[in-house]
Amino acid sequence: MDFENMNIWCWLIPLLTGLICGIIGYYWGKGNSEVIDNSVDLKLLEDKNARLQADLDACNKKLTVAPAAVAPKKKAAPKAKVAPASIAAAAFDASAAKAAFGKRIKQDDLKVVEGIGPKIEGLFHNFDIKTWKALSEASVAKCQEVLNSGGDRYRIHDPASWPMQSKMAYKGDWKKLAKWQDEHKGGKL
Repeated sequence: MDFENMNIWCWLIPLLTGLICGIIGYYWGKGNSEVIDNSVDLKLLEDKNARLQADLDACNKKLTVAPAAVAPKKKAAPKAKVAPASIAAAAFDASAAKAAFGKRIKQDDLKVVEGIGPKIEGLFHNFDIKTWKALSEASVAKCQEVLNSGGDRYRIHDPASWPMQSKMAYKGDWKKLAKWQDEHKGGKL
């Protein structure tokens, strides 16, 4: 046996096999590949993106213009301080309130709010909260502060829903308020 010739074949056979497999793999891969053309989808998405960007720019422009338009109105409001009270008085509809509750309701009667009685109403009056609007704008923490000023016997009351109820009364949503109070006995959320 000639070991010298055998050594060449050990190198030559794997090299030729690898080369042939590489050529076959290249042509096989090239023949099966499909070229996917996404240019139409890409164009649609680019157009959609451009429209959305234009909408966003228009919204941002409105936001920058809106505060300037609101500012002059705020300056004009102090001239007619009596107007908001007269608007609130005109908005109160005693007949609608009576229809919803089945009893006569006075304007800005805090006792309409479930959970507030005559003594708690007096506590709110001490804190200069005398209207439904004032109570609707008060935070729950402020309502709790009012209750705490009355002492321990008011500890059982939960004022969490009082601003919301008074807001409904202030807006004149009498049916909505009556329904809410029917569903939530004791005025608790």
